[in-house]
Amino acid sequence: MSDLCVLFPGQGSQEKGMGRGLAEARDEARDLWILAERESGLPLRGIYWDGEEADMAETSALQPALTVVNLSIWLAARGRLRPAAAAGHSLGEFAALAAAGILSVEDVVRAVVLRGKLMSQAGAEGHGMAAVVKLPQAEVEAVTAQALADTGRELRIANYNSPAQFVLSGEKPALDRAAELVKERKGRAIPLAVSGAFHSPLMAEAAAAFAKLLDKLHWRAPELAVYHNATARPEPSAAGAKKAVTAQMTSSVLWVQTMNNLKDAGCRRFLELGPKGVLSKLAKANLEGVEGLEIGAAATLAEVEALPG
Repeated sequence: MSDLCVLFPGQGSQEKGMGRGLAEARDEARDLWILAERESGLPLRGIYWDGEEADMAETSALQPALTVVNLSIWLAARGRLRPAAAAGHSLGEFAALAAAGILSVEDVVRAVVLRGKLMSQAGAEGHGMAAVVKLPQAEVEAVTAQALADTGRELRIANYNSPAQFVLSGEKPALDRAAELVKERKGRAIPLAVSGAFHSPLMAEAAAAFAKLLDKLHWRAPELAVYHNATARPEPSAAGAKKAVTAQMTSSVLWVQTMNNLKDAGCRRFLELGPKGVLSKLAKANLEGVEGLEIGAAATLAEVEALPG
């Protein structure tokens, strides 16, 4: 049995020029950009290949563009790989669904186009997110509970990224109170430039609208195990996968738990397929001290071609 897991990054991993080399060299990658542009009505190649940084952070454009890049890399690399498992961080989970054959590439592109629009529209004044670093999980959980109690406003840990990196999501009074408490404990809270309180109950309306599309897609049993954000475990059936994905928008991203479960399942080689290498760094942070660990990344045509065949 393979000990390889492929990882797909999510929002925040975008960079200028991403996916360009693959799209210019491979028709299937170019066609994905064309599909995403048609579905979204946005000039995605212009934005991400020649545009400005501020435009690249817009959720409605970013979600289809980054997914196209992730999928382009997977399609170029899959003939060289025999993974036992896949996982994607937040948005990246949708590329993992395609890699496992749970959804078609075309359905994934259509899904993330709507997901990006809904999440962008769900942004509201006074909603936001903040990264918390330099504090262990127990202290972040204590801070979150106290800030919620002190303000009576929505707040939750949206992302469990590593043993010392978490993301809070909620309403501004609770986020501000949490930042004060984090500082008192010698940690650091960093506001994030996002349009809403993602992975929290504040996304419920967007999640309900997204679920209507998910109901219309053709779900299949996985060809390889996908470890879902909402549960940190694989689902063996199409129905189970759909349920986990439907819950994702309002659920926490259980990345620490996912990485530990992959380790316990025997994964020792981790390959990130996407730009920037964010998940490669998180893999090292989450799996420090694990024997036989190999962590790599591929984001360009040259890096894909350098993968062992």
